[in-house]
Amino acid sequence: MGAEEDKQKSIPVLPWMRSPIDVSSFDECPLTLLPCLDPRLKVALENMEISSLFPVQLAVWQETIGPGSFERDLCINSPTGSGKTLAYALPIVQMLSTRSVKCLRALVVLPTRDLALQVKEVFSAIAPAVGLSVGLAVGQSSIADEISELINRPKLQLGVSFDPEDFLPELQSSVDILVATPGRLMDHINNTKGFTLEHLCYLVVDETDRLLREAYQSWLPTVLQITRANDESFLPCAQTFLPSPFSLKTIRRSGLERGFKGKPYPRLVKMVLSATLTQDPSKLAQLDLHHPLFLTTGQKRYQLPEKLQSYKLFCESKYKPLYLVALLQSLGEEKCIVFTSSVESTHRLCTLLNSFDNLPFKIKEYSGLQRQSVRSKTLKAFRKGDIQVLVSSDAMTRGMDVEGVRNVVNYDMPAYIKTYIHRAGRTARAGQTGCCFTLLREDEVKRFNKLLRKAENNSCSKYSLPSSYIEPLHSVYESALEKLKETVEMETSRKRKTGFKSSLSGERK
Repeated sequence: MGAEEDKQKSIPVLPWMRSPIDVSSFDECPLTLLPCLDPRLKVALENMEISSLFPVQLAVWQETIGPGSFERDLCINSPTGSGKTLAYALPIVQMLSTRSVKCLRALVVLPTRDLALQVKEVFSAIAPAVGLSVGLAVGQSSIADEISELINRPKLQLGVSFDPEDFLPELQSSVDILVATPGRLMDHINNTKGFTLEHLCYLVVDETDRLLREAYQSWLPTVLQITRANDESFLPCAQTFLPSPFSLKTIRRSGLERGFKGKPYPRLVKMVLSATLTQDPSKLAQLDLHHPLFLTTGQKRYQLPEKLQSYKLFCESKYKPLYLVALLQSLGEEKCIVFTSSVESTHRLCTLLNSFDNLPFKIKEYSGLQRQSVRSKTLKAFRKGDIQVLVSSDAMTRGMDVEGVRNVVNYDMPAYIKTYIHRAGRTARAGQTGCCFTLLREDEVKRFNKLLRKAENNSCSKYSLPSSYIEPLHSVYESALEKLKETVEMETSRKRKTGFKSSLSGERK
């Protein structure tokens, strides 16, 4: 990712990116003034305590609903916390509500399970109001359980014979909208009978830069090839990718009409989104965008939340955990996420913090070392306020939305501006205020200042902790280090017996 950022100045900007629609020129719009909004969706939004749309949501609505709707693919570059999920969920649900046939028509792809679960919650809050169902394919449960949720298998009438190729209702989609991670999506494409994308109308690629950077079993070319199968020239290729029950005869009868210049209608509409959307033409070319329209906030490529206050806290390396504890105490019991540079550092730091006696807040770990069920339970407790401090790897940086996070702490300075933006974006969301603190050694200050200049942000103030917060912690800190050492030895011994390396000792890479 660092190399990619260093090359940005030399990468040519695509013509359609030179004339973006500035989302910041839009004002919030009350639901009562939103044109064409289905009354049932208005009620669903109000039940979510939403009374108006944010600028990016209004901009996308105006480009997708009404005459000429979805005539162009949309690329949306907007800060974290600006409301991008609802920006695409609302118009897609509105458009699908006008069609009564049950089939998979909208696919949303995200890089992580946790983010997919969050997006699914947004769709599930509005889609049932207009009779639509939402599915999830993320590998959280067994594939058999997912199949039972995604595929409907009607019972056959006794004594009725049929030709399998003429009996399309044998396997039907149970969902109109699917939220998926790439790996599990490919599992269903390759192995699940009855799972088909041949009726797909909408493809959303959320956190686009990450999904384009990693291949994920070639999910994108596979999906695009399958959806092109409605064009006769692509039928031989499509047969290679489609699950075995689908013959060319089935593909030709997918039900899509022939539209302008003989192309399938409706065409597959794509919406791609990120807070740090790549401008690399070779990466964007993978999406095969149709006359794309670029929506962004202002003219800056890297943007921090509008109401974010950034601070830098200088500390000696060996006393870094002590300064962190002092900082957390100064913030009171406000929700806070502490970011480290790796899952190993996350586990080690969380164990150390929990070795401090009598801290007035509860601290938990959140990282890729944990099972999904453990992460989900921790996140739920954090949302409820049962946990005040979450120590996390970058698993939480992208898209995760936890209400009431007032502070973010970079325990380890992020190496890249994209990482800083996604971390800082966990606070100051949806127009709220928030603070981002970065702990810095003396040798990191110049690099950090250079990093922030890429976001054209020079308003990072120095944060000082009074000595009264720090001095009493020295003896407690020494005791906590001894407890950490004992825990490391215990875990190392236990994992040696089971053949695993200790994550506390930093041996696992």
